[in-house]
Amino acid sequence: MKLPNVIAIDGPAASGKSSVGLTLSKKIGYLFLDTGVMYRAVTWVAIYRKIKIDNKEAISNLAQQIDIEIKPPTKLDGRINDVLVNKVDITRKLRESEVNENVSQVSRYPLVRDALTEHQRKFGGRGKIVMAGRDIGTVVMPNAELKIFLEASVEERAL
Repeated sequence: MKLPNVIAIDGPAASGKSSVGLTLSKKIGYLFLDTGVMYRAVTWVAIYRKIKIDNKEAISNLAQQIDIEIKPPTKLDGRINDVLVNKVDITRKLRESEVNENVSQVSRYPLVRDALTEHQRKFGGRGKIVMAGRDIGTVVMPNAELKIFLEASVEERAL
């Protein structure tokens, strides 16, 4: 059986997209990309460069200028991927509290979404990838050979 080149997993927050996507990618030997890490990368770089999070223009420019690379993990420290920005590994920094507090605002900027959507499409174009995140099957990879939309009850999502 021929595997689909791109598998897109979409659904509401906490529906299991990342858990299912990571498990699936490991079973079939594909790269797993949780697109949320890209927004976290932009947020972390903005904080590191002391760009105010409410500066929509500067953050949008930043998202267009930085090079984000997602690779299979090279360390056994619990990471799902290595996340590099301009060739620097920032994986562990993406879960810092300041990033957690600001990533939602950064992800709402339309030009940031546009820049990262384009970047995500390039990842998808490489193939052999499982991508999970918002609008993956409709906006980012509408031609993915396999699209999965996960739903879960409020009770299950709370777990």
